[in-house]
Amino acid sequence: MAGPTISGIGSNIDTQKIVTALVDAEKVPKQSQINTASAKATTQLSSIGKIQAALDAFRGALDTMSKDSSFTGLTGSSSDEKVATMKASNTASNGSFRLVIDQLAQASKLSTTTFKNGTSSVVNATGAATKLTITQSDKSYDLSIPAGATLQQVRDSINTQFSTAGLSANILTDSNGSRLILTSTKMGTGSDITLSGNSGLDVGATVVDEPKDAKYSIDGIPAVSKSNTITGALSGVDITLVTVSPTKTANDPAENPERTATLITVSTNNTALKSGVKGFLDTYNALMTAINAETKVTKNADGSTTPATLTGDSTMRSLQSAIRNEFNMLSGTGQLKSLAQFGMTTSSTTGLLTLDDKKWDAAVKTNAADINSMFTGPTGMLARMKNATEDYAKATTGVLATRSSSLSDSLRDIGKQQAALEERMTLLTSSLSAKYNAMDTLVAQLRQQSTSVMTTLNALNNPKTNN
Repeated sequence: MAGPTISGIGSNIDTQKIVTALVDAEKVPKQSQINTASAKATTQLSSIGKIQAALDAFRGALDTMSKDSSFTGLTGSSSDEKVATMKASNTASNGSFRLVIDQLAQASKLSTTTFKNGTSSVVNATGAATKLTITQSDKSYDLSIPAGATLQQVRDSINTQFSTAGLSANILTDSNGSRLILTSTKMGTGSDITLSGNSGLDVGATVVDEPKDAKYSIDGIPAVSKSNTITGALSGVDITLVTVSPTKTANDPAENPERTATLITVSTNNTALKSGVKGFLDTYNALMTAINAETKVTKNADGSTTPATLTGDSTMRSLQSAIRNEFNMLSGTGQLKSLAQFGMTTSSTTGLLTLDDKKWDAAVKTNAADINSMFTGPTGMLARMKNATEDYAKATTGVLATRSSSLSDSLRDIGKQQAALEERMTLLTSSLSAKYNAMDTLVAQLRQQSTSVMTTLNALNNPKTNN
């Protein structure tokens, strides 16, 4: 057998190996404990983060679905989108309405006199600043025009300072020069723009367009709007007026000619309704899939099982229970009050939802309106799901956020334990090395003394030879 590596010069004993073995015997149990705790906390933190992200996505989808018309199955249409377009929200109701547009809303527009030198024309040739006052709807806006300012600079200043007040400035250039065009972004009577001040820009200003209200009728009932976007005239319907309705007789010269009505229709679209329900199904399944991935038990080929990071975790069980309880609850004001009646079922093993198309098609033929009351409103599925997950999803104080914070604290504490262990092992190594070096030195001294004594004894025992 090969002999041990010798590190003790005096003792011929591998003292470094002994020190390493003693330090490892002290370190390994604690290091193993730290490694296990660190790996567990790290994987749990990762799993909690994945589920928290999936829950946030689920709740965001619930918000989106509660604001659109996913579960009304309602669709809006216009018989002539060149005249008017429309959009139905989740508060609309089925029906058809005749829309006639007699006049579009119009904004006030002014033009200054023409400046022959174009956009670079100096509009303030004096040595001091002048003032242009723009008045709209009894509100005045003062613009200071510095000496030497050009038409372009005046335009830019108006757009920078007063765009949020409903004013817009442009420059129109032709063969005669350039002129400043002021336009109101507000429409309707009473939004007239006027100019005053000592800048001279108001002198010779002309009205290009006078502000007008939109005039229209729905089913023969006349109405007026200061905008071409009509909101609230029909419950849950937004109508955009595009142009005046065509006259029934081409080029009718009458002051109030008879016009052709555009048909605005709100109807149920079962295809859109099914798409909305499947959107909820997909969103729900994405959350359940994320939870399953972190909690499932995997069966191996040899028959053994491997638990996931959060298998048996009480937080995950309570979250799943909270969501499923709301899903299984009856809701709505219609004849059908559960999704199971529309063909939606839950897998007993995965908790994922599936939709039986045949059962859905049969139920939605006569009870499509029931879907809306099941999902929407303060007691609908969307609101209940949001409330059920609220305590888990809060950004800083929620169950998952608190759990993540606790795991992060644990990892920081484990890091401190690791640093303390390393420091203690370094001190132990130094201490043991010093002791074994001292022992080695002592053994070397004893060996030297032993050698000296033996030499002396051997000399005394040898007979002297006389020559």
